Amino acid sequence: MSVETLQFQAETKRLLDLVVNSIYTNKEIFLRELISNASDAIDKIHFESLTNREILDGEEEFEIFVLPDAATKTITISDNGLGMSRSEVINNIGTIAQSGTKAFLEKIREGGGKVDEEFIGQFGVGFYSAFIVAEKVELITRRAGETAAVKWTSDGAGEYTLEDCEKDSRGTMIVLHLKPEFCGGEDYDFTSPYAIENLIKKYSDYIRYPIRMNFTSTDDEGKETVEIRTVNSMQPLWTRNKSDVKQEEYDEFFKHQFHEWEAPLEIFHTKAEGTTEYTALLCIPKHAAVNLYYSDYEAGLQLYSRHVFIMNKCKDFLPDYLRFIKGLVDSPDLPLNISRELLQQSREVRKIGKALEKNILKQLAKILKNERERYETFWREYGKAIKIGVANNAYDEKGKDDLKDLLMFTSSKEEKLCTLAEYVERMPESQSKIYCASGKDTATISQMPQMEILRERGVEVLYLLDPVDEFAIEALQKYADKEFQSITREDFALDDAESQKTKTEVEELSKSHGDLLKDVKDALSGAVSEVRLTPNLKSGAVCLATGAAGPSLTMEKTFAAMNNPMFRAQRILELNPNHALFGKLSGLHALGNDTPEFKNFCQLLYVQALLIEGIMPDNPIEVANQIASLMSK
Repeated sequence: MSVETLQFQAETKRLLDLVVNSIYTNKEIFLRELISNASDAIDKIHFESLTNREILDGEEEFEIFVLPDAATKTITISDNGLGMSRSEVINNIGTIAQSGTKAFLEKIREGGGKVDEEFIGQFGVGFYSAFIVAEKVELITRRAGETAAVKWTSDGAGEYTLEDCEKDSRGTMIVLHLKPEFCGGEDYDFTSPYAIENLIKKYSDYIRYPIRMNFTSTDDEGKETVEIRTVNSMQPLWTRNKSDVKQEEYDEFFKHQFHEWEAPLEIFHTKAEGTTEYTALLCIPKHAAVNLYYSDYEAGLQLYSRHVFIMNKCKDFLPDYLRFIKGLVDSPDLPLNISRELLQQSREVRKIGKALEKNILKQLAKILKNERERYETFWREYGKAIKIGVANNAYDEKGKDDLKDLLMFTSSKEEKLCTLAEYVERMPESQSKIYCASGKDTATISQMPQMEILRERGVEVLYLLDPVDEFAIEALQKYADKEFQSITREDFALDDAESQKTKTEVEELSKSHGDLLKDVKDALSGAVSEVRLTPNLKSGAVCLATGAAGPSLTMEKTFAAMNNPMFRAQRILELNPNHALFGKLSGLHALGNDTPEFKNFCQLLYVQALLIEGIMPDNPIEVANQIASLMSK
């Protein structure tokens, strides 16, 4: 038959432009699609051969062959699969979004046959990704059981040609005549066997049929030798039984697959069957990435569908607080969109994600219980992420419950890490709250004036050393029915009998010094919302407290560092009525509340409280002058 020129269906040119320029943003994805189509074609003949062995015609070894050629500037992808007849070429290749694979599945279902669901190309546009890199595409195919072959040719401009041709064996061969920019260009060289080999290993390493290539070498005498090599591994590590995989194999896999230089800290290998099938192979890297908590960090799991690489950073499975998890999910049940590059939101995705999250948290709890030292190693690397998870679940009780027993904080008891359960277990019966304090390090907190009385009474305090700690505590509010109590909040008070007695005495003293406290507040010109006497200081003269609700001073500093100064803590100046400076203050007040000496003294007390909190005064020069003035008298 002579060459026949046919038109694509209506709007094909627009659809081709969409495929080439919009759907596939990654130029190298074409090879994955064409190899997946070849794998589908082999799946089809394999299925038909189960009831019709003659269709194989003695050719029972399946393979996919990829041949890049720099001389002709082409890439050829061939398979010995089912192939297509002339009418099938017109229906499946000449029609955009008409999937031969999908039609094949429907045909088998109609016949009541058992269907192998592990067919890849369900959307009928993967073939057209060839035009991303090719200026002309030739397809030569011969259907199994037939002798006639057909050649399809197009430049993707809206029409194609068909002609009869010769082909020695069944299957399909696709020849891509590459655009100049993909032949040894600065960014791409798809004529290089080694570049193509790398793409196959990246995207199609686990296709279950051998992908073979020619590699040419030259000896010292200039003689060329061609070696045929299988370049894909074919059997994914994650499809093997856990009992058959050695720890060294897991370690090497993660180091190779995710560019880690150390073996992972923990590995999760799970397989689920039933309404939603998937296999997951996840790990916790030994060390956190330096940019783990920054916006430029790309979290997500690799996604495979029937062992074919689909996406490198799929964020739909795990919540953000588990961003440190690396690994992959392989499932035949996920509804991929037309480009295979993005997931549609679905019940299956959420179901898999919840199962993965539950399994990870369960394993972490097991490590905490049985391997304390290893868990503390994990916590030092990734504890911040868990605390972010608690903070982000402030209004999700189940989300907080799932994480609260994994939390650890440094305790004033030997300055070691402890869990909330361990803290509560050590609490005396008379203690009703969990005490905590914020600061940049343990030394700073231990020197806080409020800590002195707590040490004297033997009260354990949790140190909140990271800005996110307070947000996590605020989100939890309580643990085991014990409320958290910051020792820098205005409602802080020890509940033992001695403390309650001292509190009552200070309250009575405050009534008799009401005018003094009011005048100190006025002298500070709105810098504080309240000035009061406190029973919580022993040798310290002064401290700052914040309101029982609202941001703390640590939160205020955190927001300020984020260029968000709107969140201001309610500052309360607390004075120790038993300190000599309070007596000095009372004496100056008796001489007049408008004197420079009284006002300067009030300012310096406030500055002391700021410095204890690590906050610089607004005008250090003025403070220095005030100190010099007092020192000179």
